[in-house]
Amino acid sequence: MKRSIAAALALLAALAWPACALAQADAAAPDADEPGAPTLGATQQALYQEALQALAEGRRTDASRALRRLIEQEPRHAGAWLDLALIQCGLGNAEEAERMFATVETRFDPSREILELISQTREEGCHPWTPNSALSLIAGRGYDRNVNQGASTSTLKLGDGSVELPLLDDFLPKQDGYTVAGLEYLRALTPNGTIGFAQLQSRRNDTLHQYDSSSLFGGIESPWRFGSWALRSTLAAGMVSLGGHIYQRQAQAQLRVTPPLSLPNNTLLNVMGGYTVTDYRRLTNFDAHTLELRPELSHQRGSLYGSASFGLLSDHGNAQRPGGDRHGQLLSLLLRSPLAAGLTGELGYTRQTWRSARPYAPELLIPQTRDQATQVLRAVLSYPIGKNQSLMLETRAVRNRENIDIFQYNNRQFQLSWRWQP
Repeated sequence: MKRSIAAALALLAALAWPACALAQADAAAPDADEPGAPTLGATQQALYQEALQALAEGRRTDASRALRRLIEQEPRHAGAWLDLALIQCGLGNAEEAERMFATVETRFDPSREILELISQTREEGCHPWTPNSALSLIAGRGYDRNVNQGASTSTLKLGDGSVELPLLDDFLPKQDGYTVAGLEYLRALTPNGTIGFAQLQSRRNDTLHQYDSSSLFGGIESPWRFGSWALRSTLAAGMVSLGGHIYQRQAQAQLRVTPPLSLPNNTLLNVMGGYTVTDYRRLTNFDAHTLELRPELSHQRGSLYGSASFGLLSDHGNAQRPGGDRHGQLLSLLLRSPLAAGLTGELGYTRQTWRSARPYAPELLIPQTRDQATQVLRAVLSYPIGKNQSLMLETRAVRNRENIDIFQYNNRQFQLSWRWQP
């Protein structure tokens, strides 16, 4: 489910209300430090920065409130009047926007660029807010060397390891080709930046249809602030099917917090906390309640983007779950960069560990306390082939190491897919 949420949020930028006009207005509006312009105090400066930050995050209602408070405290702030007029026009409040445009024209001495911006906005008209949406379709072919996560070993050791039994063929790795199709959809729900998202994905193997899978997830995300702290809350739910039957259902609540730290330009620190409930429909005593706390540091320089995060995990089950509760860690690294000939490359690495609280299944002669470490290396090449279309070549290597031999497995996947974003 985390992958589904991440994929949905990757399209969030497509829903942001265009702020180019506001950026132009702020660049051309009188500077508070110029002769004759008002001198803003710390409170007024903070209000203006709060409004600009709200605009950048798509929270137009919050931006309007901050600008109104600023105008009440400093009615000579031309930039605040113009920004608020543009916001009200974007919300369809034509009369209020026109009143504010007239105030800018008569009370201040706007530049030619500002007058042209106001004139252009009037010509286009102030239309009621309509929700933006974004759609992405994907279809592809792939090859999986270990569809069933078959064990790396061919024998089962019992007790102290002195007894070994051969594993049945069903528990050994099976390879197959597959076809994948998916849909991702985002839609703005409010003028203040709340969005709804949904993702549907289906994978059909060429021969191993008992491992065919599909998933459906949806949810909402809202940006908000607590003082100078920026926050985003996400609620999501969905289900996964395997072999034509519902395999699991999930629900997740997540909060992403951006503290007001002084960091280098284009560098961002987020702290993410989440709670996930997993209900296994066809397995007994495997349900999970997982807590996650993970800081993430990211940096962007032009088209180059990198991020790193390290988190703590805690997973609680019922008293009958094999191995009981477990605790773990998650390391995630990501690098994305443009390459030659229009290609974009992405390289990702994750390492997740779990250690159970008690022996896994002594009654089944598996007395070890499960200690698991899963590493995933992923590389993607993307190439645009036309308007709103691209080809993606992805390879993925998985290495799962455990102290219980039958749970260890390796895998390699290769996938070529086509993405269309109309």
